[in-house]
Amino acid sequence: MKRLIKYLLNRIPRRHIQRIAGWAVPLAGLFLRGRRFRCPVCGAGLRRLLPYGYVTPRENALCPNCLALERHRLLWLYLQRETDFFARPHRTLHIAPEACFLKRFEKMFARMGAAQHYVTADLESPLARVKMDVQQIPFPDASFEVIFCNHILEHVIDDRLAMREMYRVMRPGGWGVLLSPVDPQLEKTFEDDSVTDPAERTRIFGQYDHRRNYGRDYADRLRESGFRVEELDYAARFTPEQAARYALRPETIYLVRKPASA
Repeated sequence: MKRLIKYLLNRIPRRHIQRIAGWAVPLAGLFLRGRRFRCPVCGAGLRRLLPYGYVTPRENALCPNCLALERHRLLWLYLQRETDFFARPHRTLHIAPEACFLKRFEKMFARMGAAQHYVTADLESPLARVKMDVQQIPFPDASFEVIFCNHILEHVIDDRLAMREMYRVMRPGGWGVLLSPVDPQLEKTFEDDSVTDPAERTRIFGQYDHRRNYGRDYADRLRESGFRVEELDYAARFTPEQAARYALRPETIYLVRKPASA
């Protein structure tokens, strides 16, 4: 299974995987129901999860019911327990919406009578409603209260421009979660556009379509755009038993805010 998933991730374009995975993976999930794990996103009980990863697939990473990975489960728990996101209809921009969140967020906003408040956008994803380059966001200044942009900035050519664009369209007093894979062993972000071979990019950057490895300066890059940034080790707030039950792994949540006076 690990070899098959690694092969598919590295050989099939992401947009095609997004179209197929929504129905193919849940079919496999019908055979994995159990009690060992519980996905907080969809509530499914599972005896095991699917492996996932471009280089070295991680065991028990992907929920076979809703496609949530470890970071998605952690973010859902954070939003549920630490914010009022599920309590009122924030004007939200969701960049490259994850399949595990998309329908749930759409239904939630619709129940609140504010379907138009939830905007999904991406350059390639077939799941997003607005075709958009995050380096050139086609919305006026101060359009959104909340912005989600997870594991996207490592893909774009000019990540600092993308950060400035998100700051521009966020309302003063607004907030967002901008997750990226960060290597804590790196002091400074490493990027080298001269590396173009997909196999070599996978070896160096972890995926064939990554442009950089973020280091410990990731939060500082966000701050350069004007954001106030909190680095939250949220997984550490769970007991080992809870973390195992939800199949979490350590990952920093980068919570950004735009000053109310901006």
